[in-house]
Parts: sequence; structure tokens; C-alpha cells
Amino acid sequence: MTPFCRDCLTGKTILITGGLGAIGKVVVAHLLAHAAQVAVNDFLPEEDAQRQIAEAGWPLERCHYVRADVTKPEQVKSLIARTVDRFGRLDVALCHAGIVVSGPVLEYTEKEWDEVMAVNLKGAFLVAQAAAQTMVRQETKGKIVFTSSWVQDVPWPEITLYTVSKSGMSMLMRGMARELAPKGIRVNAVAPGIVAAGMAKRQWDTEPEYRRRAERAIPLGFMQPPESVAGAFVFLCSEASDYMTGATLLVDGGCSLYPMD
Repeated sequence: MTPFCRDCLTGKTILITGGLGAIGKVVVAHLLAHAAQVAVNDFLPEEDAQRQIAEAGWPLERCHYVRADVTKPEQVKSLIARTVDRFGRLDVALCHAGIVVSGPVLEYTEKEWDEVMAVNLKGAFLVAQAAAQTMVRQETKGKIVFTSSWVQDVPWPEITLYTVSKSGMSMLMRGMARELAPKGIRVNAVAPGIVAAGMAKRQWDTEPEYRRRAERAIPLGFMQPPESVAGAFVFLCSEASDYMTGATLLVDGGCSLYPMD
């Protein structure tokens, strides 16, 4: 776990989208370990989600699952409302849901473009906007955190749609930070590197060419532990980051320091 005191998120209600993904589950575990109340959103059926929550041993009094498609405005509004109904307020929204479609740029389809932009960019916008509207109504000086990536600024072969969506997210974050600052709402982003979880870990383990390229791209020399991503979220959710807004917190092992080739 992180070096923060165990109760540093006491009293905070935090919503995380994509919370049952490979990295999302590690983030949720860290938030709960630091005393937050967490609304966990994903698109899994209720039964499957509850099974995963039970297997993780998360405390049900502080952990609530809400199924919703973040690309659908009406479902996003319901997601926010159900979070507030369950915990009484919303303090932090983590726009974490995202997808990656891998392939050569010459072979991407319009459907793949639409899917990636819908989840990664439109979904993040809808959740952030609805969360901010709720915070304004509550008169809460809340926080919104986007999950970006080091590739928002550095092209990486065969995930161009993903990199474009994260570049757009960077400006979305900065624009919202500028407009919401007078209302006391802080908006930031976490930009991880090549994380040892999900698709990147599978590619590292099974695709020699990907591993060769990735090893060259990480100055620290090893894949990023998902716990380091979670630690960055704990920091941005805590009072330690209260004077930050419009910032991208790079936690990437140095991947963004220089071009790969």
C-alpha cells in the first residue's frame, strides 16, 4: 500500500469508472484501504460484479457497485445519482474507464475509431461534466481525475486511436480545470506508463517484439507495478494535492523522457 496515513480519505465519497478492470481493482483496493467510500462503476452484470467484490473482500458498507455505460448520458446521470443516494454526497470522480484497440493505423475501421473515442473521450467528458454539476449543486470543492497515459504525447506503434483519445483527454482536463477553478473544483490527470496489468502484461508475456520494444522504452527497466498507479490516485484524491489543478501527474518510469527510437 501507499505511505499515506490509513485514514487520509476518511469521509470522502469517490466514484471510479472502469473500477473492475485490471488496474481499476488495484485503485479501488487502495482507496478503501485509506478509508474512502467508493462507488465502483463498470459494465459487468450485477451478479458477476458482486462476485468479484466478494472475492476481493471489499467492505460492503463502504463499497457500492453501479452498472452503467459511460457513453450513455442518461446512464451517467443515473450513475451519479445512485452514488449520491448511497453515500449522501460526491467528493471525487475518477474517470478511469477506457479501452484499447490494437492494430496498424492503415487498418483501423470507422467502427473502431467510434468505439475508442466514445469510451475514452466522450465517456470521460460525460462523467466529469455530470460529476462537476453535482459538486456545484452540493457546493462541494471536489476533485475530478482523468486516467490518461504517457502516450498522450509520445506516439506508440499500433495504438494510434488510443493515443489520440488520450491527447484529447489532456485538453479536456485542462479546459475543465480552467473553467471550474473559480468554483473550487480541481481537475487533474494521472498518466501511467507501461503497466504490468491487463493487455500490456499479456503482450509483455506473449509477444517478444512488444517486449523488446517496451523494455527499450522504460528507463527504469521494469514494467510499472499497478500499485504505483493506485498511489498516484490516492495522492490526487487526498488533501495533499489541494493546490493542484490542470496538471498531469506522470507516473511512467521515465517512458516520456525521450523518444523510443
